[in-house]
Amino acid sequence: MTIKYVRIIISVGAVLLALIHLIFPDVQVDTTVLVLVLLAVLPWLAPILKSVELPGGVKIEFQELQKTEEQAHRAGLLAPQPALEPPPYLSVAAEDPNLALAGLRIEVEKRLRAIAKARGINGERQSIAQILRRLPIEEAISGEEYAVITDLLGLLNRAVHGADVDTRAARWAIEVGPRLLAALDNRAAGNKG
Repeated sequence: MTIKYVRIIISVGAVLLALIHLIFPDVQVDTTVLVLVLLAVLPWLAPILKSVELPGGVKIEFQELQKTEEQAHRAGLLAPQPALEPPPYLSVAAEDPNLALAGLRIEVEKRLRAIAKARGINGERQSIAQILRRLPIEEAISGEEYAVITDLLGLLNRAVHGADVDTRAARWAIEVGPRLLAALDNRAAGNKG
């Protein structure tokens, strides 16, 4: 089932519930109706919103990491198989999603520094942003790969700084992170894929 059909089903369902709620004459437009209408509209707004917080403190995080995964796949930054040895951050992914994403951030930086070193870039006294800017110039990564890695590091940095991270992000780090690291390992070894 495509995302479009899921959105339609959610919207129709929420509107039907709102209508049923309104059919009874003693029921006025109240918080319940407003929440149901919001739920009807929300799937259509998902592409332009990062998150929505509903009354009661329920926070809905949308799939920024999933979008980054799609971009990484298009850019060729996901190896078909992860490296044989799992990265260390995987051991904490289930218990602490923030820590898992912070660990993935560290592993990505290690790989980027290894790619720079393989290209003769002395990055000892440079930030990862400075190194990353040099990699496309030295043709170690493409411009598209640079954009994906920059976006990914931004997301991972937010996790490092305590942003709310849900368990789906940890699952993403477990499933996609090792493939990304394997692709970066291939770049450091001079291979493209």
